[in-house]
Amino acid sequence: MQLRQQRLVLFLALALTLCLTCSAATTKKPPAKPVNINTATSEQLQTVPGIGPATAEKIIQMRRSYGAFKSVDDLRAIRGIGPKRLEKMRKYLTVGKPASAASPDAKCPGCDKKKTPPTDSASSDNPSRR
Repeated sequence: MQLRQQRLVLFLALALTLCLTCSAATTKKPPAKPVNINTATSEQLQTVPGIGPATAEKIIQMRRSYGAFKSVDDLRAIRGIGPKRLEKMRKYLTVGKPASAASPDAKCPGCDKKKTPPTDSASSDNPSRR
């Protein structure tokens, strides 16, 4: 009888440990700042609770096929993202300009160089401009 109780206690302890491990593995730490769905990589999208590898790839595929998202609500067009799931993810998502349409004010390595306007003598020396 005592051996049976020990097995039961051992089994329950093992089951509890397994449950805690599973729940810890499925709980994500949300991103510190909202993820831009127009520029995010698959890995960045997967930091959002509710987005796994398959959903991240669907978001990227939709972005490639149809262009930039205009609103987070556009994600509703993706199979598997319904109103409840979207509401849980909404606070972790944002829509910004796509990377290719970055503002001209953005700093780049060549932007700090001073541009000198062409002089008249330089344009007359160039035979291709005549």
